[in-house]
Amino acid sequence: MPREYPIESTRNIGIIAHIDAGKTTVTEGILYNTGLIHKIGSVHEGETVTDWMEQERERGITITAAAVTCYWTPKLIKLGAETKHKINIIDTPGHVDFTVEVERSLRVLDGAVVIFDGKMGVEPQSETVWRQADKYHVPRMCFINKINQTGGDFYKSLDAIHRRLSPHAHPIQIPIGFEKDVSGVVDLVTMKSYIYKQYTDKEFTVGEIPDDLVEKAKAWRHKLMEKVVESDDAFMEKYLNGQELNEQEFLTAIRKATQSGKFYPVLGGDGRGIVVQTLLDAVANFLPSPIDRGDVKGINPKTKEELVRKPSDSEPFTALAFKIATDPFVGKLAFFRVYSGTLTAGSYILNTRSTNKERVGRVVRMHADEREDIKEVFAGDIAALVGPKETFTGDTLCDLEHPILLEAIKFPEPVISVAIEPKTKADQEKMGLALQKLSEEDPTFKIKSDEETQQTLISGMGELHLEILVDRMKREFKVEANVGRPQVAYKETIKGKSEAEGKYIRQTGGRGQYGHVVINLEANEPGKGAEFINEIVGGTIPKEYINPIEKGIREAADRGVLAGFPVIDWKVTLTDGSYHEVDSSEIAFKIAGSMAFQDAVRRAQPILLEPIMKVEVITPETSLGDVIGDLNAKRGKILEMSDRGNVKVVDAEVPLAEMFGYATQIRSMSQGQASYTMEFHHYEEVPKNVAEKIIEGTGKIRVGQVGK
Repeated sequence: MPREYPIESTRNIGIIAHIDAGKTTVTEGILYNTGLIHKIGSVHEGETVTDWMEQERERGITITAAAVTCYWTPKLIKLGAETKHKINIIDTPGHVDFTVEVERSLRVLDGAVVIFDGKMGVEPQSETVWRQADKYHVPRMCFINKINQTGGDFYKSLDAIHRRLSPHAHPIQIPIGFEKDVSGVVDLVTMKSYIYKQYTDKEFTVGEIPDDLVEKAKAWRHKLMEKVVESDDAFMEKYLNGQELNEQEFLTAIRKATQSGKFYPVLGGDGRGIVVQTLLDAVANFLPSPIDRGDVKGINPKTKEELVRKPSDSEPFTALAFKIATDPFVGKLAFFRVYSGTLTAGSYILNTRSTNKERVGRVVRMHADEREDIKEVFAGDIAALVGPKETFTGDTLCDLEHPILLEAIKFPEPVISVAIEPKTKADQEKMGLALQKLSEEDPTFKIKSDEETQQTLISGMGELHLEILVDRMKREFKVEANVGRPQVAYKETIKGKSEAEGKYIRQTGGRGQYGHVVINLEANEPGKGAEFINEIVGGTIPKEYINPIEKGIREAADRGVLAGFPVIDWKVTLTDGSYHEVDSSEIAFKIAGSMAFQDAVRRAQPILLEPIMKVEVITPETSLGDVIGDLNAKRGKILEMSDRGNVKVVDAEVPLAEMFGYATQIRSMSQGQASYTMEFHHYEEVPKNVAEKIIEGTGKIRVGQVGK
């Protein structure tokens, strides 16, 4: 089956932003203007296409990234020949608890549109998603939304982008009118005005620039030209020689500058309206195709040599599974991005991580929660596999004859836990299955059994994250459960160095057990994780016992010596030991490794770490003093205070342990007028007096207290 749309005219883009900036509404505007829907749904009425989960419609927020495909031929601003473009869009959540959805989407996308609320400018999660896009080198453009509403201001928001994100963001269009009188845009390339009567129109009136905007438009155009010619020597030379770039050259310069990742086109308007057409034109003209993004690199899983795959259908099949979902009708779905080659339904592929062969039964293109069966997928496509047995987020899927391993996706560790227990005996078995399926979908959702308290602990990125997962368990898996109070995911680490010996000797009738190891332990750089170095030479310990020793050490690190929390950021060097020809075994060395590690940690100044959250509070000036006093009382560190319109913004770092129930506190402090957002920032040492209380109280919440 031949490819319907050339790879050059394929765009894989993400819509990313802070909560309530209007991502889902802009996506609705795109679907409306591309003819996929005939009415723009309202987020707050629960009518939108991409917010299809019950919980999303009830709360008016996006929880899970939804994929849709639409088609667009540039109308107003055309670069080169008139071409119909296939645009795969992923609408991502804006709430910080679901930031994993943004992370995994950006890993496989070629470009992004960052939406800003024109009334609020740059908000905390805007900065987070911007940093995530930087991490994956994703070219992006900015859309300043809601500028037609009271308080909406294109230029103020642009200034905030320059101050807080990048000075290299520049308008390619400016609005005509202010707040409710916004009636169109001036395009700075064509120097034409595009005016509409109502935002729901599908046609612009193209004309001359209004007299009062001519000079302003010329000034912005001059700045734009100066910015974009830097990306091409020939254009720069022409510009410096005083020659004017023609329209196609100007558009090509913007495209090159955008794809370099050093320039960000800025547009603005009402995300529900006709201005979305200019956004679609910009996506088609300026954001990269899979070919523009270039080759993908991986390694040969056997030889560890670097391999390169070109974005071409003739190359061996290579794809990355970036999301697992449970569909009530077809079961497990694995979303994947194809980097090279083609995949046909009915064929076989290799999962490089598990080394298992998987049969490709059905391949579907997703339209939010609807599925369209397709026979074949090509390089640059995004699709989903129905019912894969052992495919998880971050797995490489490839051709059986040409194995390759792509870089997996790294996810943040959860910061909050709650104890959970089934309400009835009948719920017991169902709960285990439900939790397993939910953790397959979400790599930031972890399940752990506490041996001491016999509790099941579930951990996630925030209270809302866990609340939604428990709600999904109830609705999708029909499991009723009692949930305990939230607990902070503390960690342990060490400040010093130590040497320790682990000796495990058991002599019973018959064959005994013997394992003996000597290790050095030291602190690793923060964030570098755990390292095990084997320095055994001359067969002091046989090779077959080295892996069990490492396993024993890593398992011991899961339960620290202070309060049983995981030990992080350490380096262990195995220096010496001994073995017994008859009595030594893998299990004996595993236990010896575990004993040595625990002893070494006790001698290396162990400390307790707690998650510190970056908190932004938006409050009326009348409540500012109370808010600051309260944050200080919570062991918070005030970083900055600023103005945003007629409200005050307080940026602070506060321990997560102090932030439970803050939503209620802040409402009562400000007569319901203040709001806040928070996200995980880093781990920090717990003050000694607080650490003592935590260590003393560990393990005291028993099963009987769950739900109280």
